[in-house]
Amino acid sequence: MSTIEAPARPLHYAPWSKTLHWVSALMILFIIPAGIVMANIGPGKLQNTLYDLHRSFGVVVFVLALARVLVRIARGAPGPAAGLTRFERILSTSVHHTLYALLIAMPLLGWLMTSAYRVDVSVFGLFTLPHVVAQDEATYKVLQRLHFIGGLAMTLLVLAHLAGVIKHTFISRDTVLWRMLPRSWGG
Repeated sequence: MSTIEAPARPLHYAPWSKTLHWVSALMILFIIPAGIVMANIGPGKLQNTLYDLHRSFGVVVFVLALARVLVRIARGAPGPAAGLTRFERILSTSVHHTLYALLIAMPLLGWLMTSAYRVDVSVFGLFTLPHVVAQDEATYKVLQRLHFIGGLAMTLLVLAHLAGVIKHTFISRDTVLWRMLPRSWGG
């Protein structure tokens, strides 16, 4: 009986994975605060600008998330870092997988929500997304609630992710962060 061995997992993330990660991270670090501010300030030019940027960056994050999944499938990803406890491996994997799911789901929910409300989603003024659901206030309210809950979940997961980075970098002093840094930075 022959056995087929799985290919060895890489020690570092692929260069494209790293690039897509950091570009996505910067956008998310804008989208989350922009979403909070735009929902809590009064109507006006700033609110409109934040909505436009939030939606545009959301579309880009969606495309980047799909690209990240494809690169991960094609190039693989490092296994869990050595020295992690079982709980840390489960937590890390759960946070990463849920973040990937939200990076895809949140822009879709936003698009569906704005379609139901009949707001055009212009992506940086380059093109406008088509409306994909009928205009309906009840549908809009459900999708708005789901988008809000997803935004809270994403915020908490990003904070958990950052807490993990801080823990590994400054407390454990291990090499977890270095696997995602560009090689020119020592990763």
